[in-house]
Amino acid sequence: MRAMTLEILASLREQFPQEARVELLRMDDPQAPPIGTKGTVRGVDDTGSIMVAWDSGGSLHVLYGVDECRKVGE
Repeated sequence: MRAMTLEILASLREQFPQEARVELLRMDDPQAPPIGTKGTVRGVDDTGSIMVAWDSGGSLHVLYGVDECRKVGE
């Protein structure tokens, strides 16, 4: 995993603003929602994790450098 910098954090917050819609591409967690699950961004924390309210009811974060999602529905 890459080290978090202020520049990376600012970029993530710009790319994934609150209320943006995302789709899960990869998550290394046994409790992860299925790949392809969509959700709504609630914010990006100071570690760069994208906080998501998944449409399936969960709220696992997308961890920077470990998991992957993409923005959808623009």
